[in-house]
Amino acid sequence: MRVDRFQHIRELYAEACLLAPALRARFVAADLVPEEIRSAADLNRLPVLKKETLLAQQQAEPPFGGYLACHPGEMSHIYVSPGPIFEPSLAADTTGHGMDMMFAAAGLGPGDLALNTWSYHLVPAGLLFEQGLRAVGAAVVPSGTGNTDLQADLLLKLPITAFLGSTAFFQTVIERLETQGHALPAGWQLRHAFLGGEFGDWSAKRRRLELTYNIKTWSLYGTADFGLIGYERADVEGYLIHPERYVQICDPVTGVPLPEGVAGEIVVTTLTRGWPMIRFGTGDVSTALETDADGGVSRIAPLQGRIGQAVKAREIFIYPNHVETLPRRVDGLLRATVTIRRSGNRDEVAARGVLSADADESHVGTQLRQVFAGLTRLQLDHVEFVSAAALPEDSPLLSDARQLSP
Repeated sequence: MRVDRFQHIRELYAEACLLAPALRARFVAADLVPEEIRSAADLNRLPVLKKETLLAQQQAEPPFGGYLACHPGEMSHIYVSPGPIFEPSLAADTTGHGMDMMFAAAGLGPGDLALNTWSYHLVPAGLLFEQGLRAVGAAVVPSGTGNTDLQADLLLKLPITAFLGSTAFFQTVIERLETQGHALPAGWQLRHAFLGGEFGDWSAKRRRLELTYNIKTWSLYGTADFGLIGYERADVEGYLIHPERYVQICDPVTGVPLPEGVAGEIVVTTLTRGWPMIRFGTGDVSTALETDADGGVSRIAPLQGRIGQAVKAREIFIYPNHVETLPRRVDGLLRATVTIRRSGNRDEVAARGVLSADADESHVGTQLRQVFAGLTRLQLDHVEFVSAAALPEDSPLLSDARQLSP
């Protein structure tokens, strides 16, 4: 049985308002104080905070936009996600922001060895997964991203039982091993693959991987702001919600919670100290499958898409303001747009631009690639320069051309 989460919210956010002026301003604007939150109806008096708003507030008041609710000495890390958005991590947390719950539900523990191919650089994924693995007693190979040949070799030479990474990279590693003539699954000891989601019939792709390679695949729903929000269990459909996340499925315009079975934006309130995100709109779309007595959603369906302006490519969010910044940073570039496409197992990022009359195309192209990578940590796969007529000023800055196909 869950504890009284509204009592927890009252206590946690009363403390947080003393330290976080931007949070306090949200309560004042809603004519509300934390001590008054005793039900979902009270919580709903706070408007949903959009991620784009948080980004703008952090740009206006760096680094945390007035939301940090701990003393600097309590922090162990500051993560820097593309935007940039800054997220603190408290030294007291040994669970990887709740990631241990996912690994425990999958049955990992002492004796397991995990190959963690998520990035350890600036973004939280690599370190949070490692903390969660260590919390359940598993050992970790902190391989990070890239170097396909080495990662493939590690799967054969070490007794690795769990792989962590994107589905696309996992498939790339498998293809490399099979191209080299290795018989799988006989050549490895892998039993679990914790994979990042992607477009298309991902469930069918996971089933094929499981049947072909005699493994169990797992996924989670999480964000850099909260860590783990939802996790899978073998006997349950969808994602079970972490008990320290109060989740609502809301109308993306009004912020009003929606009934079970109706798609809407995932809105989350954390019940952990330090980073007081209350009624925070993730931009992700899902439906509630099950609801607790206190009105919080306890189980959601797999994600159905996104609302808002950000687009995710290769597990990194790109924002329209990234594209808007390009002409200001690149000499000779008048306008630019960015489109995300899908090629095989990989997301591709393509830029189109309009040059000034005296611009050198090669020089602008080099600058454009460098600046975009600096803003997003993604490399442009294609750069094309066109006439002003071919790229009207009202063209969308950022678009997603991926098709939902297997």
